[in-house]
Amino acid sequence: MVLAQVKDILDEYRTELPLTARQIFYRLVGAYGYPKNENAYERLTNILVRARRSGRVPFESIRDDGASVLSCKHYEDKEDFYKHVRELGENWTKNKLTNQGVDVRIYCEAAGMMPQIARVSHRYSVPVYSCSGFDALTSKYDLAQDVSRAFTYKGRRTVVLHLGDHDPSGESMFSDGLVEDVHAFVGSIIYHKKPSDVVMFKRVALTAEQAISHSLEPAPPKKTDSRSKKWGAKPTYQLEALPPDVLAGMVDAEITALFNREIFEADVAAQPGTRRTIAMQLPGADGAA
Repeated sequence: MVLAQVKDILDEYRTELPLTARQIFYRLVGAYGYPKNENAYERLTNILVRARRSGRVPFESIRDDGASVLSCKHYEDKEDFYKHVRELGENWTKNKLTNQGVDVRIYCEAAGMMPQIARVSHRYSVPVYSCSGFDALTSKYDLAQDVSRAFTYKGRRTVVLHLGDHDPSGESMFSDGLVEDVHAFVGSIIYHKKPSDVVMFKRVALTAEQAISHSLEPAPPKKTDSRSKKWGAKPTYQLEALPPDVLAGMVDAEITALFNREIFEADVAAQPGTRRTIAMQLPGADGAA
């Protein structure tokens, strides 16, 4: 019965796939009255593992990986290299941020949600990053370096759109962790401007108002979270409880609000012609022009 409900959820949100196990869990809770506790979630993850191993649910429909990869692009021979170059030309895509005068990034607390966010953001050339954890100081320093270079050499302000849980950790990760640290680093690099002039942060989701308007089920703050003392008795909400199509719409709306639509459409319209030009100039399989 649960597996049939899971398949219905995957079919309903097929345009947002892959979903995380936690997203499927919250959809089961909201639509089918599935128990909302960690034991029920653990049972569900076991069901999902068995379903994928048996082939009843496609592996690509669910995202639960936590691995990091450092890969290299090497080639079998020169023909393999020329093939790769031609494929790059055939798939050439204009960076839609180039003519917009602004850089945009998305930071998502849940790494497993990155592919579905990217499905929306990549059409605008907006990258997606995972910002899980409180100790990724190197990543925050790298971000400060990137936005400082964009401002100094290109005169471009960066807008960082943030997606995270509405709970003590999620709120602290955004305001005290990401924003405060990056602004401090930027301030040490660019002295003559306020850090907020160089990089602006915006919390896109999840807010208490969004959770209430979408009838998300609240949960008390985790007692094991030391930040819960300042949070008090306020309810918490998880980003993955938000319907995937609703979240996709939020992301799209936030990005397009920063874009000049005419410039964007002109960039899209110019892509086929540029691809044809590139294809004519690229070498053939034997390396001949």
